Amino acid sequence: MDFVLARQLRDRPAAANGVPFDRGPAVGPLIEPFDVLYEAELPRYEMPADLERIYGRLGFGDRVVYSNFVASLDGVVTLGDRPSAGSVISGRNQADRFLMGLLRACADAVLLGAGTLRATPGHRWTPEHIYPDAAAGFAGLRKKLGRKPQPRLVVFTRSGDIALDHPAVVAGATVVTSEAGARTLGGRLPDSCDVIRADDVTRAVGELRLRGYEVLLTEGGPHLLGELVQAGLLDEAFLTISPVIAGRDVDARLGMVASVEFLPDRQLWSRLLSARRHEDFLFLRYGLGKS
Repeated sequence: MDFVLARQLRDRPAAANGVPFDRGPAVGPLIEPFDVLYEAELPRYEMPADLERIYGRLGFGDRVVYSNFVASLDGVVTLGDRPSAGSVISGRNQADRFLMGLLRACADAVLLGAGTLRATPGHRWTPEHIYPDAAAGFAGLRKKLGRKPQPRLVVFTRSGDIALDHPAVVAGATVVTSEAGARTLGGRLPDSCDVIRADDVTRAVGELRLRGYEVLLTEGGPHLLGELVQAGLLDEAFLTISPVIAGRDVDARLGMVASVEFLPDRQLWSRLLSARRHEDFLFLRYGLGKS
């Protein structure tokens, strides 16, 4: 095979008081190709050869909302107040990071809750930030798809309480907030930012589409995903299963969807669209039912 997996995970440095932080992009070559275990008939983009050789074909319809999460074997996606929980749960797995970059490369915009922004200091929601070795391929894919050079970051906050000095905000973001939140923000946002006043996700997504953002990725958190699912807006879910057990005790360790309950009254069954494997990690793609 053409690639060798970089097996050594680098030590995570600690910030003050021993709190770990996102230290930025991983380095080193990726990988041998993913093993395709199952794939339904799906849209497929024309992809740069280096990306296709690793993952295979990937594609979406013209208008879609899709999510991407990594979960522990026991279903945990957050670790209480600990920052950069996804990196901890995945062990900074290179295949997972590659897929994160690939999914970002497909998107017009990346949707986040303000809590996810705060919990990931120093991060940039761009393809090359998470997997720089494939930057040229990601850029080539975006060019083929007619996308702008970078996906637009969209941050949801009802209160208007966001980290204004976060580098991802400084670089440019669309902030979705309430009328009260907009008053709280006042004129404090960087010039690179704009505001959508919307009290619910349906209106917000509609406004994003009016602005030309049709292919939308959300990376969390669970509360925002819960709102999207409840509103019937989430079309697909990508879920990486990490072979680690997180456990639950005192801390709030959420699953993929929070702040809303469906079963037993409302049954939202999904359809498996694809399954891939890379070493001990599983990479699943589901299409969501709307009933």
